[in-house]
Parts: sequence; structure tokens; C-alpha cells
Amino acid sequence: MSHKIKVLETIRQGKIGGGETHVLDLVQALDKDRFEPVVLSFTPGAMVDRLRELGIRTHVLHTERPFDMTCWPKVKQLLQAEQIDLVHAHGTRAQSNSCWAARQLGLPVIYTVHGWSFHPDQPPLVRHYRQLSEKLLMSQADVTVCVSESNWQDGYDFSDMARAVVIRNGINLSKFNPQARPAHCVRAELGISPTTLLVGCLARITAQKDPFTLLQAAAALPPELDVKFLFVGDGDLKPAAEQLAHTLGIAHKVIFAGFRQDVPELLAALDVYCLPSLWEGLPLGVLEAMAMGKAVVASAVDGTLEVIEPGHDGLLVPPRAPKELAASLLQLLTNHVQRALLGRQARQTVLAHFGAEAMVRQVEQLYQQQLQPAVAHRLLAAA
Repeated sequence: MSHKIKVLETIRQGKIGGGETHVLDLVQALDKDRFEPVVLSFTPGAMVDRLRELGIRTHVLHTERPFDMTCWPKVKQLLQAEQIDLVHAHGTRAQSNSCWAARQLGLPVIYTVHGWSFHPDQPPLVRHYRQLSEKLLMSQADVTVCVSESNWQDGYDFSDMARAVVIRNGINLSKFNPQARPAHCVRAELGISPTTLLVGCLARITAQKDPFTLLQAAAALPPELDVKFLFVGDGDLKPAAEQLAHTLGIAHKVIFAGFRQDVPELLAALDVYCLPSLWEGLPLGVLEAMAMGKAVVASAVDGTLEVIEPGHDGLLVPPRAPKELAASLLQLLTNHVQRALLGRQARQTVLAHFGAEAMVRQVEQLYQQQLQPAVAHRLLAAA
């Protein structure tokens, strides 16, 4: 094992979300003849369990705060004990809690931004503070990776991006294969008739994902339309979303399924995937739905604009626009031919541009470029 490049992949939490799915796909697809991934999560969860099942060395140092100085010495001890050659931090919490230790040991650091910690909904002072924090974190990285051109441009608006690159997200195409996933099992489990139309949103139920707009759009659809709405995920707005469904009189049409890991099977059961986000990096959920051959309606924000060509492989609507969202959903729900066409073309888009293998090869090349000369010399000699 001594001739392999040991990379510490750090991630903020063990629960499975977009960034965590990215790490799972990355460590599985890395060339194991050249790289040995080790994972550090700052909370336990299903991702940690899955990594350990796969035989990936995985550690948990518990903190739910960025810039938690109490854990920095522990990260340094871990880097030394594992003889890490390079640190790859995914997200603000991971970078802020691992870059100090890496710098102390002279290790190269890569910081991947899975969506900035600032966004348009924040008060100006909070947004400015977050931008300063991100600028500091980028200064502590040898290179910053943005997952979309939009994220790169947002960074350029407040910082020098000379040491930043774009590597767009990719997904595991063998996992998200519509030919290998039955739809009837999920529908039967949830009590949904095979003839009922099903719109799904698989995402955290938070302000960013804006579940309220989707519920308002659902309420605006013709009441005689045989359609249900499936929300998969948890989050701080879940109780409020459940209450809004009751207030709008559509609770009988809405299913809150909580957090689940059988994402391909859930997507297979859908007729339409919907993501009404207010901001995004480059949404893995949209890519996964497209890979499963599903028609997608999403808000026209950030990296989503780089994935969907409106009318070709999906539909885009303005954020916070329930009437426009309802109109696009109605268009697809009442037109099976268009749904099927958009779904087929969506899968072709992902196959051509968003596979995990291509993404991982770019990351591997970045690892090689960032290795210190002394480490590269040692690894070459050991080989």
C-alpha cells in the first residue's frame, strides 16, 4: 500500500445528501491501483456505514460547527496516523476543520465547493461575512474546485479565482439505470395506484429547496387530476410543509416519506421529478432523475441552468413562481408523449456529459498535479 497516494476525503456529515453522495461515488471510482482513499466525516450516519461496508477506512470526529478549533489537533493526529499525502475537503465545514492541520503538516489541500455557504436570501451583512469566510478558506487551499460554471462565476464576483477550476458533478450511471429498477414495488409500498400520476421531490425539506412553492403549485392543479406528490427527505421545514399541505386542502395528495436510501427505485416510480430550489451548486438529484429517464421540472437557478436545455431534456421555471410551476407540471402530467420524449433526451444528456467516471478521472489528474515534489518522489521510489 505504501506506493499508493493516500487521500483524505473530508465531508461535513455522515447523513447522505448531495455532497455525501459525491464522496461515495468518488471513493468507489478512484483508481485503487494508484489511490487509497480514507474518509473523515464530522458526524456519523448512513454514508459512514456504507463506506465501511465497502471496505473504505472511515473516521468520525464529531462536530456540527465550522471552524471548530477543538477538533483541529485531532485531525492533525489522524493525518499523521494514516500517513496522508493529500487532503480533499468537501464543503465549508470540512475545509474549515481540516485545512489548519493539513497546512501544519505541509500537505496539499483541495477544496470542493458544493454550493457556496452564502446565497441571495441572506441579509447583506451575513452574506458579506460568509463571502469573507469563503475567501479565507480558498486562500488555505492549493486549488478550489467548483462543481458548476455558475459557482465559479459567483466566486469571481468576490474573490480572485486564479487557483480555481470547474469539475462538474457526475453520477454513477450503473446505479441509476432505468432498465434495472422496478417501479411497482415502491408504488405498492406507498399505496399509490399504477395509474396515478406521481410527482416527486427527493431533497432536504429546507428553505433552499423551497417545498412551499411546490405545494402551492400542487394546490393550483385541477382537483380532478389523479396525481400525488412524493416528498422524500427530512429537514427543518418538514413540519411547516406538512401543515401547509393541510391548509391548502391537498394533504390527501401529498406523501412525506422521510429519509430513504433506495433513491433509484423511488425515481423509477415517478412520472415527473421536480426541484423548485432557490439556489444550487449543480444538483445531483436532477442528474439522477434525468439518468433514470424522468421528465424534470426545475427552477432556473445556478448550476441547474447548465444541465437542462428547456424544452429539450426538461422544463425550467422561475424560482418562487407557483403559477408557472403548476403550468409546467400540468403540461407534462397531461402529455404522456412529451414526458416520455423529455425523459429519453434527459438520459442521453447525462450519459454524454455527467457520468461519474469522467468526473473522477479529472479529480485524479488534479490530485497528481497537486502532490508536493517530495511526496511524488517518495511514491515513485516506492513503486
